[in-house]
Amino acid sequence: ILTVRLTKACPLKPRQRGFIKAAGCSENLKLLQTIIRSAKKNHRPLVVVFMDIAKAFDTVSHEH
Repeated sequence: ILTVRLTKACPLKPRQRGFIKAAGCSENLKLLQTIIRSAKKNHRPLVVVFMDIAKAFDTVSHEH
């Protein structure tokens, strides 16, 4: 459900891993390692964001 809604609002990039079917954690970790190595090799800045929204709607007030 989330994938369909997100794709309509904002097309997902090939590297997007949230809310899509993928081959588990190992593929994501390998991708992250490759991105970090590439940034270091090319002396490029890199920002990585991890979001854990598990139970977010149980803990965030509806007013927010």
